[in-house]
Amino acid sequence: MTDSESTAGMVKKEIVFIAVLIALVAGFLGGVIYSSFKNPVQVVNKGGSTSGGGQQSSLTEEQARSILQLEQEVAANPTNGGAWTSLGNVYYDTNQYAKSINAYKKSLELDPKQVDVWTDLGVMYRRSKQPQEALKAFDRAISLDPTTEPARFNKGVVLIYDLNDKPAGVKIWEELVAMNPEARAPNGQLVRDAIEAVK
Repeated sequence: MTDSESTAGMVKKEIVFIAVLIALVAGFLGGVIYSSFKNPVQVVNKGGSTSGGGQQSSLTEEQARSILQLEQEVAANPTNGGAWTSLGNVYYDTNQYAKSINAYKKSLELDPKQVDVWTDLGVMYRRSKQPQEALKAFDRAISLDPTTEPARFNKGVVLIYDLNDKPAGVKIWEELVAMNPEARAPNGQLVRDAIEAVK
């Protein structure tokens, strides 16, 4: 074998290796994107912060202290809507779905026009396996603010992944993209790309 033939063989092996590596990376990224949509979290919640969806096995000291203080506050002042919302947020962050739902509902009884609270309530209903209630909460948020992106995104998630109604979910996402072509999912992916991925 000549040097040129040997070099050509090595080049071919390098090309094959690079192609295999690219395929593996693409497969991994595809899995990450799929899993983020299979179990997504809200685009934006609790007045602008984003949150992760991981389960927590125990409360931090700060969370436990916040819950105790807020529970004492709402017990002493049950008409303090802000305290109910804050309590719902701490329960949200610690994956205490039923308690979060109850706190958000108390807050909404006092002020039913809180778009973010309706959206967070919908997320809690979804996580507690109540997709129909989640849809009602997202619809309420959308009725209060038709431009709300988090409620629209999450409504699409529930329709596509929980109720297996892909056409309805895609339609909601398409409406979101029509309002904001740069709308993004929690993982940073453009919603218009997410639409193509689920079609």
